[in-house]
Amino acid sequence: MFLAEEAAAEASRFDVFDLFIFAFTLLILFGLIRLAAAPQKNKFAIGFATISLLVFLFVDYLIVRNWLGLL
Repeated sequence: MFLAEEAAAEASRFDVFDLFIFAFTLLILFGLIRLAAAPQKNKFAIGFATISLLVFLFVDYLIVRNWLGLL
């Protein structure tokens, strides 16, 4: 029974919500690239997108560490 519980705990590290976090990260990255390439620069939007991207990249890092069992 103990081995079955441990195997079930290992399988439950993945969550479907993780895929949404990765998708939002790519969406923020795409938006930041478009903002940076725009002829008229909006510094506030570029700064906000950069901070958002850094936060989401950190969350992605934590998600991958959780998948690998390092958390």
